[in-house]
Amino acid sequence: MNREYAQTFTQSQVMSRNLMRNVYIWMALGLAITATVAWGTSQNAALMNAVFGGGGFMVLLLVEIGLVFFLSARIMKLKPMTATLLFAAYSAINGLTISYIFMIYAPGTVTTAFFVAAGMFGAMSLFAMFTKSDLSGWGQYLFMALIGLIIASVVNWIIGSGTLSYLISFAGVLIFMGLTAFDTQRIKRMSDALSEDLMEPDYIRLSIIGALKLYLDFINIFLFLLRLLGGRR
Repeated sequence: MNREYAQTFTQSQVMSRNLMRNVYIWMALGLAITATVAWGTSQNAALMNAVFGGGGFMVLLLVEIGLVFFLSARIMKLKPMTATLLFAAYSAINGLTISYIFMIYAPGTVTTAFFVAAGMFGAMSLFAMFTKSDLSGWGQYLFMALIGLIIASVVNWIIGSGTLSYLISFAGVLIFMGLTAFDTQRIKRMSDALSEDLMEPDYIRLSIIGALKLYLDFINIFLFLLRLLGGRR
């Protein structure tokens, strides 16, 4: 009797799983970690000096980039707990590196940018989940646009053009809105196809890598919007 109950419970638990929903939960947790760390860091002068004084910021930035590439390449070979801790570590480190926004921008500007970014992200996610169009063809164009954005950002870092900075920020919002739709549809299709068949470790791994993709889309929309809105202290 107990064995039959346990088997029924396990089957019910598996059938109720939804990869897409779990991706959003992990993404929300990552954003919560980032926001908490960013705010806490901005309130600590010694910590701010440690992050932005000397070469601290560049070290953290390199660690962030390394974590993204490592998780993207090795996620299916990692233990679920390791993948979870690395995602949490990335979210915390990103909180350290973007803590400057609370020192540079007025609180109202940060709040406005967050809610506008949330609205844009939500709209593109809903579009991707309910549209009948296949967005897979967007991938190559978005990738090329992203490369162009990186090159333009490097050039503008050298020449310091205000006009180019504005154009880069505007393009950045559009590109990451497109990536939000593209990534959401890919995750949704994977969720529809695999949610009921995945073993628990793979379910956790795929949830985390999906959350990382959407987390990056949201954070970039938010940061580029901040630059567009201005509102510096």
